[in-house]
Amino acid sequence: MSEERPAPDPSPEEPAKATDADAWATAAAEDLAAERARRRTEHGPPPGSAAEELKKLVDTVADKLAGLQSPLLGGLAGPAAQQVVRQVVQQAKAAVEPVIERNPDVFDHLAAAGGELLAAYRSAVQAQERRWTTGTAGPAGDRKGPGDPGEGTGPGERIDLD
Repeated sequence: MSEERPAPDPSPEEPAKATDADAWATAAAEDLAAERARRRTEHGPPPGSAAEELKKLVDTVADKLAGLQSPLLGGLAGPAAQQVVRQVVQQAKAAVEPVIERNPDVFDHLAAAGGELLAAYRSAVQAQERRWTTGTAGPAGDRKGPGDPGEGTGPGERIDLD
């Protein structure tokens, strides 16, 4: 009575289910890759991290400043002024690049915080504009004072000067 039963053989349906799930994941991954490729060709490469973008900005500004011709200084001061500009640009790049390389996550954090601040500001401004345009007094309720019968054409309160 203590017979051991052999382990049941997996039915042929189980590998088919695993293959179907894998096929679904593969098809979804292919669709996602195709969509990303389409967007990349349509809009260009996605922006990098905030640190990479700041580095690109510094390089672009440095190139523009180095290529600037100064019409205000005239022909005599041109080469000397360009040399000073190049030196200042090199010093600025030397100061900024190590900070960017050491703390790339800080710039991502600052960019995210800036986005959140912008969203909060935009929300506050839209709420205030909505109150102004609808003509309601807002959360304080009706703002008429005890001596103001509500007469007049303006939104202001009547002030008794006696």
